[in-house]
Amino acid sequence: MGRARFGGRWCGAPVGVRASVVARVRGGEVVSMVAGDVGVTRRTVFRWLAEAGGMPIEWTGRGERRLSPSEREEMRVGLARGESFRAIARRLGRATSTVSREVNANGGRCGYRAVAAERRAEGQARRPKVAKLVRCERLRARVEAALVQRWSPEQISARLVEEFPDDEEMRVSHETIYQSLFVQSRGALRKELTAYLRSRRTQRCAQSRATASQRGHLRDMVNIAERPAEADDRAVPGHWEGDLIIGAGGRSAVATLVERATRYLMLVALPDGRTAPDVNTALAAAVTWLPAHLWRSLTWDQGREMADHAGFTVATGIPVFFCDPHHPWQRGSNENTNGLVRQYLPKGMDLSTVTQDQLDVIAIQMNGRPRKTLNWQTPAERLQPLLR
Repeated sequence: MGRARFGGRWCGAPVGVRASVVARVRGGEVVSMVAGDVGVTRRTVFRWLAEAGGMPIEWTGRGERRLSPSEREEMRVGLARGESFRAIARRLGRATSTVSREVNANGGRCGYRAVAAERRAEGQARRPKVAKLVRCERLRARVEAALVQRWSPEQISARLVEEFPDDEEMRVSHETIYQSLFVQSRGALRKELTAYLRSRRTQRCAQSRATASQRGHLRDMVNIAERPAEADDRAVPGHWEGDLIIGAGGRSAVATLVERATRYLMLVALPDGRTAPDVNTALAAAVTWLPAHLWRSLTWDQGREMADHAGFTVATGIPVFFCDPHHPWQRGSNENTNGLVRQYLPKGMDLSTVTQDQLDVIAIQMNGRPRKTLNWQTPAERLQPLLR
C-alpha cells in the first residue's frame, strides 16, 4: 500500500504532520526531500511553511550542501598558495563552479576572507527577509507607475537600468515584481495592480496554446516566400504585418498593423464590419497616416477579410504577401503585439463601440513602451529618425 498523500484534492494533513514538516524545513533539510518523505508536493510544503509564519529570522542551522567554515578557510589557504579553483574544488570534493562563485562573490582571489564570507552567508540565510520593494519607497513608486502604464515586469526591470544607470538601489528583477503581485507574503505592491498585467491574472497558471483556425483559400495569393529578402532581416523599414483582433461573437473587429523593423503599431477601427471591402477601405485610409517610403509591403494571414487584396494593392501600391496556413510565427511581431493589445481590448469585448480616437490613445501608449527586442527602446523612438 502506497504512502498517504496529503493536500491537493486528498484529505488535509494532520496538524502533527504539518508541524513535523515545518520543523524539518526550519532545521535546514532540503524541501524536495521532506516533500518526498511525506508524500506531498514542494508547493504544499511551502504553503504549510507560510501558514506557520515562514522561516524564523534567527540562524537555524546549515544544510548539508552549504559550505562550512572549515571549507571556507581551506579555500582561503588554497588561494594564498596560488592554487586554481579546480584544484581547490578537487580537494574539497566540490564543483569548480561552487568555488568560483563563492570566491567571486566575496572579494575575489585577492580579497577573499573566510570569516567575512561566513558572516555574509549567515546574513543571507536568515528568513524572512524584508522585500526590496518594501524597503525602497522610491523604487516601489516607479514600479507601480510603470505597471499603471501597462509595462510588463520584464520591461520595467530592464528600463530601470537605462533610467538609473548609476543607482544600484533602483534595481529589481521581473521575478520580484511578479512575486510581490502574486504572493501575499511578499505583497509590497498593491494587489489591484494585477489588472494592468497583460493576462489580468491574480495568480500564476499554466500557459495554453491556442489552435489555429481553419481558413479558406484566397485567389491569386502571393506567398510569403516571394517577399523581398530585405523584409526578413528587418534591416529596411517599411515592411508591415497585419491581422484582425476579433470582438464578441465574431461580430466586430479592429485591424492591427505592426512595422517589422521598429515594431511600431497602428490600430485601425472597422465600424462598418470586417468584410473584405470594409477592411480594404479602412487600411487604404490608414496608409496615408505615414510617409510613402515607410510602406513597402504588407504580410497577412489567409483570412477572408483580405479576399480583395489585389484591389488594395492597386489602390495603394503596396504588395500583399500571405503566410502559410497555420504558420502564425511567420507574422511573429504582429502575433506578439496582438497579445499586448488584448490588455486594452480583452476578448469578449464589443469592438464596434471603440472609436478611432480611443484606438489612437492605445497605440500611443503601446508605442511608448520599451521593448526587449529593441534593446529596451520604444517603437516611437525607433520610428522618429525615419520620419525625418
